[in-house]
Amino acid sequence: MPIHPTAVVDPQARVAESAEIGPYSIVGAGVEIGGGTRLMAHVYVEGPTRIGEENLFFPYSTVGVASQDLKYKGETAETRIGHRNRIREFVTIHRGTEGGGRLTAIGDDNLLMAYVHVAHDARVGNHVVLANGATVGGHVVVGDWAVVGAFTGLHQYCRVGRHAMIGGYSVVTQDVLPFSMTVSEREIKTFGANRVGLERRGFSKETIEGLQTAFRLLTHAGLNTSQALERIRSEIGSFPELGELLEFIGTSERGVIK
Repeated sequence: MPIHPTAVVDPQARVAESAEIGPYSIVGAGVEIGGGTRLMAHVYVEGPTRIGEENLFFPYSTVGVASQDLKYKGETAETRIGHRNRIREFVTIHRGTEGGGRLTAIGDDNLLMAYVHVAHDARVGNHVVLANGATVGGHVVVGDWAVVGAFTGLHQYCRVGRHAMIGGYSVVTQDVLPFSMTVSEREIKTFGANRVGLERRGFSKETIEGLQTAFRLLTHAGLNTSQALERIRSEIGSFPELGELLEFIGTSERGVIK
């Protein structure tokens, strides 16, 4: 059994002969690891956890640790992971709680990209892709073949239907229909000068007020960008920070947030 000499494997863990435990990994009591599964390095697994066959855990992933739910009082709960999953760097998978059936479960053939979080009592099906930084809240159910975009948050108790695709940076607070393409609104606005930050960095009051006026013309005067720039140039005196702002707008290739 290929276990690196720096790895720590509890005597009560059950590890298949064809599994591989890489450098500095820790496998606790009550952990079962199936054949062909590989913990590359620095992987931490607590029991009771059952991991199937041919899974690949990248460095610094963490599996089966205690829930962040404040109601969790240390009751025995389980984590189950199926077969042929790829668990990338810094993924965190938490075990279940009494309030959710004491089980967090992940199926087969899934890809969990870097920094994904799967919370307590969640159920992730098969052939699911959770992109970088996606957060699966407690008790969430993700159906087979779903794709969850990067940095998307799935609120507790929500369901994601089969074959759904959720766009990146979405905030999901209700169930996502199966077979749908869903994305939350991404409206982003500029509200004015970063007054407090600029004061802390020693910018003068006159500079801050001039920038605030420029932002007001850009965002709240009902003008298009060209009209706003013309007003700024005619109504506000010249100073280096304003010149930097105008140059930034003029050289933008993707447009600027207003």
